[in-house]
Order: sequence, then structure tokens, then C-alpha cells
Amino acid sequence: MSRSRPVIALLGQPNAGKSTLFNGLTGSHQHVGNWPGKTVAQKQGDFIQNGVRYTVVDLPGAYSLLATSEEERITRDYIASQKADLVCILVDASQLERSFYMLADCIGLQTPVLLILNMMDVAGRQGKQIDIAMLKKRLSIPVLPFHASDKKQYNALHCAIEDAIHNPHVLPDKSLFLYYQQIKNEIYTKIFRLLPPGIHSAFSNAWLAAKAIEKDADCLHLLKKRMTLLQYQQLQSILNGVSNGILLTGECKFEWISDMLQGCVRRQKQNTPKTSGFDRIATSAHCGILLSLLVILAGLFFSMQLAKPFTFLGNTLHAFFSPLLQKLPLPQILITLLDGAALNALALTVSMTGFVFGITCTFGLIEEVGYMARIAYCFDRLMSRLHLQGKAVMPLLVSFGCTVGGAAGTRVLDTQKERTLTALLCWAVPCGATFAVVPTLAAAFFGNHAIWVLLAIFLTMFLHICITAKLFSKRLAPAYAHSGLVMELPPYHIPHWRSLFVTVFIRVRCVFLRALKVIFIASLVFMLLTYSKDGIIQNSLLYRIGSWIDPITRKFGMPFETFIAFLSSMMSKETVLGVLNALYSAPNTGLYTLLTTSVSKAQALAFLFAVTFNVPCIMAVSATYHEIRSLHWIIRFVLYYFLSALLLSFLTYHIGLFFL
Repeated sequence: MSRSRPVIALLGQPNAGKSTLFNGLTGSHQHVGNWPGKTVAQKQGDFIQNGVRYTVVDLPGAYSLLATSEEERITRDYIASQKADLVCILVDASQLERSFYMLADCIGLQTPVLLILNMMDVAGRQGKQIDIAMLKKRLSIPVLPFHASDKKQYNALHCAIEDAIHNPHVLPDKSLFLYYQQIKNEIYTKIFRLLPPGIHSAFSNAWLAAKAIEKDADCLHLLKKRMTLLQYQQLQSILNGVSNGILLTGECKFEWISDMLQGCVRRQKQNTPKTSGFDRIATSAHCGILLSLLVILAGLFFSMQLAKPFTFLGNTLHAFFSPLLQKLPLPQILITLLDGAALNALALTVSMTGFVFGITCTFGLIEEVGYMARIAYCFDRLMSRLHLQGKAVMPLLVSFGCTVGGAAGTRVLDTQKERTLTALLCWAVPCGATFAVVPTLAAAFFGNHAIWVLLAIFLTMFLHICITAKLFSKRLAPAYAHSGLVMELPPYHIPHWRSLFVTVFIRVRCVFLRALKVIFIASLVFMLLTYSKDGIIQNSLLYRIGSWIDPITRKFGMPFETFIAFLSSMMSKETVLGVLNALYSAPNTGLYTLLTTSVSKAQALAFLFAVTFNVPCIMAVSATYHEIRSLHWIIRFVLYYFLSALLLSFLTYHIGLFFL
């Protein structure tokens, strides 16, 4: 054991159960940050075994060590740093042939490893029996059959980790590299012989030779620094005759996997799964999309039902404590602070947490049973036009209910860039709160013609999404958006309820604590700007600033009153009506009467478009930051949507002048 506090790195493909394992190992003793200099989330936690505290690092999900994405590069760089005392490689026991590819790519890694065969329960239900003893003997490393959702199995995992650190085993590279030597023209052998000894302490020369055939950019850069000029020129000469190097090494890996698993995996049943008929429908070109939409809509409805108790609790907290605060013998400014900032922030955060809870439960359940991959498969061709994969359709549709839920739903995507681009597009989708405000105002101004306004908003939404995807795809589009999506359809299985609820609890708690801080600060700022000693908003600082900027805001089709309401919509869409009510107030006169007499139809149209496509709300901003973990991109998001909303307001106002 190299350190008094051993470091365990978790490595595995997406959807192999790595997050469940991480939560099971660390529980509440975990935190999320960013990798140094990166926007990719870093999850780290700890646990204690026999008086020793172990640090667990959850590496980003990766299918190999090719480093073709930011996540894969972070994973490989961390392994190369040798900060970990043990790498736990997690594979799906129900699909060993496919999930062993990551293991094959780790052969040559000089850090001790422990192979964890997760989802043994699913493999058992498929009638598969895995000979663990034979597998251990062939791999020459410790192998642990496991079920990450079963808490009872973690004692065995703790013991396996402890033993693997005290009795380290490195994956032997001889068996796989015998297959590499069979590549035509002895390419691998020639490259291996060129390499000087001890190039990298974390990877063997045999591993580096395979990566050279794959023309791995980072590997070639390293070799260029460590080889003589003549050696590197000879290497380049060999590589010039290599095409599809990844395919060549990939074929060798799959041959090795097939031979390694020969006789280790036996099937007791050969019956056709009962779900095969359903899967033909679920993955068909037309029925599959229709079925996916129905599942997503049902999931959205279910999520909203789960969120209702939280919304009720948030409203009840405000309704119950607000009158009590008004009766306290405290200065009015302090009462306003407690009521308008602290209590309001708590109520909004509780309500927002309900959407996160509902979406996380629903998405988690859909992914747990194995249907998420079918949705991705069905929508992949359509979503590829937005430079995204099929799973991105779910967050976009969920955003019609709540942008917070849409941001939370981006967690189902595999890479940080995918999550960032999808979250950006979610902001263009009008949420449920927008649909509660905008149609009401549209009906007040346009009566029976309001339906055409709403139709125009929907058409603008689709155009907005397409333009936004086009503008940001160069920076955020994942590489496979141009080469197609290759993915595995996992088997259907019964959800692991305990694991799901633990994941949901950890997620909701983290979001709640972060959002409470953000919303409190935003509420405090808005409260101070609208505060006046006599309680009349016209005497507030915000109103005076509004009067000063009125000549400018009118160029965008908004008098300063509607412009202030537009600004308040970034706090929450529900505040729009309250702000309008405060700014347009007169004795014995209703709000809508005042609005229709004070604001022209062209100005109303501009205001409706501006509010709809403005920054969704402070809660959505907080939730999005929690997912993408990049202040740089959040600032870009806010500026982009604020300025694009002003542009839409300007265009609709001046177009409206011709027709209204």
C-alpha cells in the first residue's frame, strides 16, 4: 500500500452501474467539483474499512482509453498520473463480450486492477453462468461477482479492495499482444522493437505500440519526445502504410475477448426472451418513435405528479409564515428581508426541488429498466441534425414542463459537451410557468386571435433551437454527431429501487443546497431594487432606473414598465404578472384593462416574445450550472438568451407595427 489513505479509481463504460457503485461505496461522504482546468464534473468520496479511510474517484464513463473525447482524455490522464493505488474496472456481467472491450484496452496498464462483474443478477435471469475461478486464472487478476444495488454485497467489495491493494495484480499483457503480432506485415512487432525501454511508467511499451497503430495523437506526441529523430522517422514510415489502425487492433481485442471467455460463460436457457417481440416494436422506425413519445409524455406527467407535493409545501410555507413575519416587532426592512428574500427563496427552492425529484425518479426508472437506450436509438437520426444523440430528446420534451427538469434530465447523456449543448437548447423551450403567464396575457391583448400568437411562438421555438444548435455546434457537438452513434441495447430488467432512491436522494439534496443559495441572493437583489420606505414601487430605485432607460427600451417595443417585468422573468416567470400588477396599478381598475389601454398590441407582441425566450428563470440557471459545472458557459447562456430575447422583441415589434 503506497499511501496511508489509498485512492481507488472507478473505471467503466457508461450505463455499467458505476454511479450506483460509487454511491454505494461513499454514501453521503462525497462531493462534486470540476477536474482542474476542465468543465467535466469530478465526483470524489470516501469510506472507512478496518480503520483505514479510502478515497474513491469516479472517473468519467468511457468505452476505451482512446482519448477521443474530453471525458476519455480525463480518464486516461488520471490513470497515467498514477494517483490511484487501485483501478476498479466495472463491466456488465450480462454482456461480457461487449463490456470486456474496456478491460482489453487496459491491458498494459501498470496500476493494480480489480475486475468487478456488475449486474450478476441480470446475467442470472438471462440464464448465464460465469465461471469466476476460470476467469481469475486466465486474467491473473482478482475478479469479484457483484450486484451494485445490493447493499449486503459491499462487505465483500470492501474486503476485495483491501486485498487487491495489499496483494496487487497488474493485467499481464502477453496474451493480448500475441494477437497484435498477427497483424499483417508484422506492423506491431516492428513498432514494438523501435520503442526505447521505459517510455512511460503508467503504461507498458506493448500498450504504447498498440496505441501507435491506432494513431493516437497523445501517444504519438509522447513517442516523438522519447524517441530519437531516426527512430521516430522509422515509426512514421511504418504508420504511413497503416489504414484503419483502430479497426486492426479492435479485431485483435475481440479475438482475445472471445478466447478469454470461451468456456467461462455458459447458458442454461436458450429460449427467446419474451421481450423480443416488444423490442421489435420499440426499435422500429415509426412505431418506435411513437412509443417513445408516449413513454416520455407519460413520464413527464408522472414527474409533475411527483413534484406537486413539493410545490404545495413551498406555497404552504410561504402562506403560513409570511403573515407571522408581518406581526413580528421588527423593523420593516428586516421583515421585508426575511419575507421577500429568505422565505421566498426557501419556498421557490422547495418547489424547484420537486421537479428535480420527479424528473430524476422518472428518468432513473426508465434507464434502470433498460428502455432509455431504445429511445436514444429511435431518435438518434432526428437529433443528429441538431448535432446530438437520441437521448437528448427527453430533456427537450421535459422542458415543456419545467426547464429545471430538462437541465436535470441532461444527466442521461454520456459526455459533458452533449449535456452542455442539450441544456443550452432546453432554455429555448417554453416551460410550464411560461405557458401559465404568456397565454393569459395573449388572451387579454388579442382575444380569440391569441391562438395565432401562440402558434407563432411555437414556430419561433423550433427555429430558435435550430439556429442555436447551428451556432454552438462547432464548440459543443460531440465527435460521433458526424459519424453516427454506436451503442449497445441493454437487456430489460427489474429496477433496483433502493439504488434508485439513494441516487435520487443524493442528487436532490445537492441541488437543494446549491439552489437555495443562488435563489436567496437573487431574491435579495430584486427585493432591494424594488424596496421603498412607503411601500410604493414607483418610489423604488428600480422604477427610477426604469424611467431613465424608457427611451431605449421603447426601441425594442417595451415601455420601461414591461421591460422591468421582462427583467423579472429571469427571476421566475410567475413574477411577471406580479410586477405588472405593481407597476400598472390604479384604484378600481383591473390589471388587464390598464394593460390593454397603456400598451399597444405591437408592444404586447414584443413583450410576449421577449418573456418567452428570455433566460428561463434563476432556478433553471442554478440547475443548469449544477449539471454542466462551467461558470464560463452559464454566463454565455445568460447573455445569449437575454440578447436574443431583445432581438426577437425588436423584430416582432417592428413587424407588428405593419399588421397590428
